[in-house]
Amino acid sequence: MSGILEFFAQYPFLETVIGVVAVILLAYLADRISKRLLLSTVKRFVKGTASQFDDLLLELNVFGRLAHLAPALTIYFAVEVIPGLPEVTVDGVIQQSGSVEAVVQHIAAAVMVVLAVSAIGAFLTAVEKTYTNSGIGKGRPIGAYIQVGKIVLYVLAGIAVVATLLEQDLTVMLGGLGAFMAILLLVFKDTILSFVASLQMASYDLVRVGDWIEMSQFGADGDVTELSLHTVKVQNFDKTITAIPTHKLIEQPFKNWRGMQDSGGRRIKRSFYVDTNSIRFLTEDELDRLENFASLRDYIRKTRQEIADYNSEYSDDPDLIVNARRMTNVGTMRAYLVGYLKNHPKIHKDMTLIVRQLAPTSEGLPIELYVFTNITGWGDYENIQSDIFDHIFSIVPEFGLRVFQGPAGSDFARLGAVAPTD
Repeated sequence: MSGILEFFAQYPFLETVIGVVAVILLAYLADRISKRLLLSTVKRFVKGTASQFDDLLLELNVFGRLAHLAPALTIYFAVEVIPGLPEVTVDGVIQQSGSVEAVVQHIAAAVMVVLAVSAIGAFLTAVEKTYTNSGIGKGRPIGAYIQVGKIVLYVLAGIAVVATLLEQDLTVMLGGLGAFMAILLLVFKDTILSFVASLQMASYDLVRVGDWIEMSQFGADGDVTELSLHTVKVQNFDKTITAIPTHKLIEQPFKNWRGMQDSGGRRIKRSFYVDTNSIRFLTEDELDRLENFASLRDYIRKTRQEIADYNSEYSDDPDLIVNARRMTNVGTMRAYLVGYLKNHPKIHKDMTLIVRQLAPTSEGLPIELYVFTNITGWGDYENIQSDIFDHIFSIVPEFGLRVFQGPAGSDFARLGAVAPTD
């Protein structure tokens, strides 16, 4: 035994080398044991639960990151027992002296901070995914807040690491951070704007994942697929993806169709033009024929009686057109369209239903339909709208009316064919 002591006394650096190797081996064993014990225990526990949250924690390696704290802690405390560690001096911007033991402990502490922050970041990601997969999360995403939290966490961790390595008081480092606030505001300008925009959108419930939005400034017209801190992703109906800066949704106008989808009705607001030269009073024979239309029967009978009562009371000569009331073909057609739409199975009966005249133009008299379908899907909506106007264009001649359209080449050719020749 005395010989071994004399040998180490003769070569003291060997004692230090052996101590360093022993600490490294001890740290390796701590890493293996912590992983084996911690991860195996956690896996057994996770398999026995029905919750998806712990599965995400395992998938994102939260426990594996925490397991790496064991070797760092081992090195931090075990380095104190290594004999013969020399002093070290660091020359540079800062001149600092201390033992290798202190330097290693500072590095180990910095590594522990990084590992802890990494585990917390993975934990926050698991929280976000769990919330997103829930029913509430689909409408009110928290991704932006999680990302801001991570940024703040990483900035604070970076300051803590620097303070630990330079042996500076963390409060002093945080106090000095105020001097760089203007630079930080400039660097993180978009992040700050996007974060404020995210708060406003969440407070006023402006946009949710799954909403159909339209923002022509960015060529966006489709469903929101992702709400993140910096961008809002929209999958357009042509399957392209548009990325909109989050703060632009507050700064610029956009259209959200969610109200239409939630109401269960989608508006039809479309006009067709009647040739004003075809508008006239209806004859009694025409009224008798139109009275056979189921949707007009009650209207014609009631209106005929009202007109007859009016003319008998106020008109001196009801046979003269200017002295009596008459039913017009365009007014009767509007009444027919109202009845037709009220009986249509795809028209929402509890929402506005109007068939009205607009101001006449050079193209004729506009007749506008303002109704709501009870189906909001785009394809079904377009089919319903097309079917309604197919019917309208087919039924208009029954009232002695003509739909106006500009003359085509065939019209001019027909005129040329009947033109008189010399």
